[in-house]
Order: sequence, then structure tokens, then C-alpha cells
Amino acid sequence: MGGSRRSRRAQAIHRPEESNSEVVRPSPSPPPRAREDNATIAKRDILKVRRQEADAEEAFAGVLREAVETVGQAGYRFLVLGGLASSLVGRPRWTHDIDLLVRPDDARDVLAVLRTAGFSTEETDPVWIYKAFKREVLVDIIFMVMGGIYLDDDMLNRSIERDYDDLRLRIPSAEDQIVIKGIVHQEETSRHWFDALAILGRADLDWDYLLRRARVGARRILALLIYAQSSDILVPSWVIGRLYEEVYRQ
Repeated sequence: MGGSRRSRRAQAIHRPEESNSEVVRPSPSPPPRAREDNATIAKRDILKVRRQEADAEEAFAGVLREAVETVGQAGYRFLVLGGLASSLVGRPRWTHDIDLLVRPDDARDVLAVLRTAGFSTEETDPVWIYKAFKREVLVDIIFMVMGGIYLDDDMLNRSIERDYDDLRLRIPSAEDQIVIKGIVHQEETSRHWFDALAILGRADLDWDYLLRRARVGARRILALLIYAQSSDILVPSWVIGRLYEEVYRQ
């Protein structure tokens, strides 16, 4: 009797628990034909993206040429700025817009010239920037850079020419780009800081001219140069020492 109870308890202990949850079984592998279809779809998507990228690059190059030639033929002096300019003297990187730096007195006239050439335009901010659009490509007409930097005679006289594909562009000197990039750098635009470091590491620089131009943002440029040294970029110590003296000699 007692043995029978123990036997029934043992059976109860070893009886599997019933569960209300469904048993999840692995999905069967797709048949070979389905796998081939998936591969075809993936390849088609990749080719589609590549075509879109090629179309975007073609539009960018076309709008760049049209903007540069339109403004230049109208007789206005300007420099190509931004990511495109820095990539021609520093590290290569893609940019989705075009930046033209013009004199403040010419900004509205430059915008009007682009409007006549078929660009959509807007007077975005009368303090520093207007915008023009064509083929979904943005052209920024900049006439004041953060820190109170303008297109002046020094920047024009020191500007250099570089080729982008088969288009000859006039861009700011490496020194002016370093100053501009260092000053406009913010947390959300950290690319500017690293653009400046790339130029410091690759360009042959006129350090005296850099120091003179750095006065519009001396502490920021001093921080940039010290950071560059800490990254093993060869910045002469006398350059840092002189800028430090100008900032803190009082």
C-alpha cells in the first residue's frame, strides 16, 4: 500500500509539466529558389543605391559648374568654401552642398545672378547667408563666417587654385581654412575640427600668416594647435608659444 503511494508520487514527480505556451520551432530553411530570389533582390537594391549615388554626384558636379561659372562670368569675386575646399587640401570626404564665400556688398547681386540662371533662391539670414537650389543641390551664399570672418583682400590674395574633376576652383589658402574650420567647430559639427587637423597634417603652411589670421579666434586656434600636437601632428612649438604669449601675456 505504502509502496504503491510512493510509486504514484514518483510518477507524478517525473510526469512532464503541461504548458499552455506554444512550442517555437525554427523556421525551415527557404528552398534554393527562394534563396536565389532574395539574392537577386539584394543585388538589385545595391545597384539601385549605386545609381542614385551616381545621379547625386552627377547633379552635384553639374550644379557646381553652373554656379561657379555663372557667378564668375558675372564678374563677382568669390571663393569655394566648406567641405569641398577642405577636401582639396586635407582629407577627402563627400559633401552634399556647395559653399561660396562672397563679399557682403555682393551677396544680393550674386543671389540675383543665380536666380536669373534658373536657381530657386531665398534670403535666408541677412546677417550671414543666402541660399540657392537647383536639381536638389544646395548652394550656400556665405558673406560672413562665425567669428566675424569676411572675404577680404588678404584671403583673396592668398587663395589658391585646385582642380575638382575637370573644373578649376579657387579656394581659401590652407591657413585660412584652418582658422575658419577651427572657429566654426561646434559639438554637432565636429567634422570641421577634424578637417582642420587633416589640413595641419598635410599642407605646407606659412606659420606667420596663420598666426596673423588666427587673431580673430586666438584661443580656439591655440587649442586646435595644442590638440594637433597631442595627436602627433607636427606643429612647431614656437608657433604655439607665440600665440600663447599673444593671448595670455597680460
